[in-house]
Amino acid sequence: MTATEVLVVGAGPTGLITAATLARKGVEVRIVDAQPGPQIGSRGKGVQPRTLELLDGFGVAGRLLAAGRTRLVIRYANPDGSVHEHDMTKGVEPTPTTPFARPLVLPQWRLEETLRDLLAGYGARVEFGTSLVDMRSGDDDVTVELSSGERLHAGWLVGADGGSSTVRKLAGVSFLGVTREEQQMLLGDFRLDGIDRDWWHARRRSGGQRLSLVPLPATDSFVLQAEINESDGDIEPTPATYQALVDDAYGRGVVTLREALWTSRWRYNERMVDRYRIGRILLAGDAAHVHAPAGAQGMNTGIHDGINLGWKLASVLNGAPEPLLDTYEQERLPMAAAVLGLSKELLTRFARFEDSDLDAMSGLGITYRGGPLSPPWDGAGPHPGDRSPDALCSWPDGRPVRLFELQRGGDWTLYRFGVGPLPDVAGVNAHSIGSDLLDPHATARSAYQAHDDELILIRPDGHVGLRTRDAAAVTAYLAAVTAS
Repeated sequence: MTATEVLVVGAGPTGLITAATLARKGVEVRIVDAQPGPQIGSRGKGVQPRTLELLDGFGVAGRLLAAGRTRLVIRYANPDGSVHEHDMTKGVEPTPTTPFARPLVLPQWRLEETLRDLLAGYGARVEFGTSLVDMRSGDDDVTVELSSGERLHAGWLVGADGGSSTVRKLAGVSFLGVTREEQQMLLGDFRLDGIDRDWWHARRRSGGQRLSLVPLPATDSFVLQAEINESDGDIEPTPATYQALVDDAYGRGVVTLREALWTSRWRYNERMVDRYRIGRILLAGDAAHVHAPAGAQGMNTGIHDGINLGWKLASVLNGAPEPLLDTYEQERLPMAAAVLGLSKELLTRFARFEDSDLDAMSGLGITYRGGPLSPPWDGAGPHPGDRSPDALCSWPDGRPVRLFELQRGGDWTLYRFGVGPLPDVAGVNAHSIGSDLLDPHATARSAYQAHDDELILIRPDGHVGLRTRDAAAVTAYLAAVTAS
């Protein structure tokens, strides 16, 4: 019987980023997926700014930006023939502290392709056509049977296998919530003729049902989203059905669907688990929470899950105290609950977003304040648990460098503000902002509202861990989260 440190089940964005976060820290990881090969559908098509920041920590944000689009104005055609245009990112521009200010329109298959390449660079590849058949969790490992007939021992098992998660079901975890059969959508990626690629097109069908056509960047296709209800009867996602829906919205012969690349039916599900960890089994992404697609939150929330879990599990496998893993559920479960509420609210508005929604959707405000890894702080600036801001600094020879560049690699990062020596703290990537790292325009000091001699510790996932003037406090904090 073979053995591996971590088995990840599911090779969507959540599973891929979890595996990559582990593999870059030297963890032996296998990742399997029941599908015969990479999926081709656009599915989740929005990458939010905070997610781009997290992926920038792996050095892949530039590749994603080159393949996507950060500005796509929504154009509503009203039943009376009038047209309303809304650019919710109007006036939103990158800043020194927030280099990724706008959401990125990008088909999910393109993101997965990028993450598979990232994972391959760490020496791991997806084993497609391989599903989980059975598992039994023990005190020291999880015994697993795969569809290939292979049996193995995994030190830990991560279930990232979607809303119908086999891992969750075999682990006996309830999926609490509701399914509403009366709320459905037909989705699909199509090559088509009749409309331009300059807008996110949205309108209503004759019965009031909502339909949108969104051009997918760096492709020749659109994603079609069509709301259906009882008045449509029991219809199936066939090419003829989609054409009939488009004809109902636009008129016959206006838009012609030439080729279906991927089709799917979506049913309203609002569900989540009440625990993310069952011994040596951990749940992430849609296996732990599903909700409405509005606001592009599902894929992004799963990626945040994967990175949060990945750095903590890697730390434990490299010698950190095991209770660190309990903080995964403590931090991420409340985030999933909040996302369920946000996506439910946005679904009711049919893409009629308000400018204020951008802040909630962006993820830039996600915080773990008050959580188990976030000690109290009564000063100004980002608190422990908040996202760490970026800033443009320079090396003593004048070469520019961003703080986000220094935080790549998944290590702990320590900044000391003011001229003076760095404390002797093992296991961190440390910089003195004022000595070995210059802040000529005071952007870093301003972003953190930092004082001289202040120490700011940044977690591997780019959140503030600790703010203090006491080097001993940094050492004590790290003792609970690293092998030091």
